[in-house]
Amino acid sequence: MQTRLTGASLTAIALLLAGCGDMSLKKYNPFGDGSAPERSRVPANATEYQCAGGKRLYIRMLDGGEAIWLILAERELRLERIGSSQRYSKGNTILSLNGNEAGFADGSATPPYSGCKTGGSETPAPAVK
Repeated sequence: MQTRLTGASLTAIALLLAGCGDMSLKKYNPFGDGSAPERSRVPANATEYQCAGGKRLYIRMLDGGEAIWLILAERELRLERIGSSQRYSKGNTILSLNGNEAGFADGSATPPYSGCKTGGSETPAPAVK
């Protein structure tokens, strides 16, 4: 007596076997485990300041401290040093550095970034030319 398997029988057997184990292809992937490594969100060579309301700004020193690159969520701009102070400006945008704190004003009635501090106690180190 010879048994013949029909297409419906083969499909039923395949479905039953699929329920017996993990059919995930991720474990058979030779290119990794499927999870991407977490990348740093801090721009290269920049100091991160955490501000009120969960906001962040980043400062990259330029030209030996004579200018800075201010990186905000919505824009980036270069600010020039005012005299020999730790204040930098362009138009009505002013950034003041004091130890591990930064004050930011852009001419609006309510500053968009307030209470900005780094984890350290010093201002960002000047970039190498």
